[in-house]
Amino acid sequence: MTTTSPRPASLFFVASPLHYLAARSVAQHFEADSRCILVCYRDKVEKLVRPGDWEQVIYAPWPRFDPLPGRFGSHRRLLDNLRRVAAAVGPVEELRLHSPVFDTEAVNYFLRGLQRLCSARHMRARILPDGLLNIQRYPLSRAKRITQHFRRLRRLISPELDYWSFSGDRIGSDAPFVDRIYTLPGFPNPYPPHKVVELPPLVEAAAGGLGQRALVVGQPLVGIGALDQAGLQDITQRIANWLSEHGFADVAYKAHPRDPKHEFRPPGSTLLEIDEPLESHIAHAGYGAIVGVCSTSLFMARQICGPATPILSFGMDRLEFKISGEDERLLALLKKLAIEVR
Repeated sequence: MTTTSPRPASLFFVASPLHYLAARSVAQHFEADSRCILVCYRDKVEKLVRPGDWEQVIYAPWPRFDPLPGRFGSHRRLLDNLRRVAAAVGPVEELRLHSPVFDTEAVNYFLRGLQRLCSARHMRARILPDGLLNIQRYPLSRAKRITQHFRRLRRLISPELDYWSFSGDRIGSDAPFVDRIYTLPGFPNPYPPHKVVELPPLVEAAAGGLGQRALVVGQPLVGIGALDQAGLQDITQRIANWLSEHGFADVAYKAHPRDPKHEFRPPGSTLLEIDEPLESHIAHAGYGAIVGVCSTSLFMARQICGPATPILSFGMDRLEFKISGEDERLLALLKKLAIEVR
């Protein structure tokens, strides 16, 4: 006779480095009583995974992007993913499913299908933070709602594939199966307060504290015509002056992949060359400040580091935006995320 595990099984569905870092934090701080199982549905996170942090690590490819060979490859991939994860979990009393979004076929079918295959009496769904996606609501459109109902038709062929339709916010914050929404520290959110649980910062404590290490992130603004040479020199000097005034003698420079000229690299800085995603590097490197102009890396750094680490944007006043209102939108976002504009 198969024995049902009394310990809850917590599954974490992740598709990006940020999802992975958030999942690891939830597992460490909120699911210590669970069997924590990582399910990767995109290969972006493979370099971050520490197998020792998880009871099991499973790769369940996104069916739409990686179908099985032959006819009905996406459908068969869905079934294969569901059955492999269920076999890994086994019979269990309670399931806790964590995902950044539940309006996706890569995850949604697990809500009902996994509960049935694992004979679980209880199933709870919880939302992992996804950074900028979580600072406002994205209501499901009529077309999206119709698509949900089409996805339910798969159960006519394979009863295990029973899509759970819902309304409201597309990530599932209003769905009846979601009982908890994890958020990043210092990030505003539009969710019901009784569902929200704020995570601690995703950075790992560095030996000896943050110290006087700083990271400058570059981007090819001259290269794309958003800045002239005089503006580049001015902004680079502003960055160098601020770093010097605040005692940052150890400065790393992360070049943009499409910026061979290394715009905004301060004199004396060290070129950062890493073989891991920048998200994971920032999480464990222990920077005392991260600066740039308007690179998405600044927004990503705020998501990972929390409100305590200074994140600064220099030179927005020197940029030429091709899209009307883009500067106001970026400035509003910088302010909302407590990124200092200088």
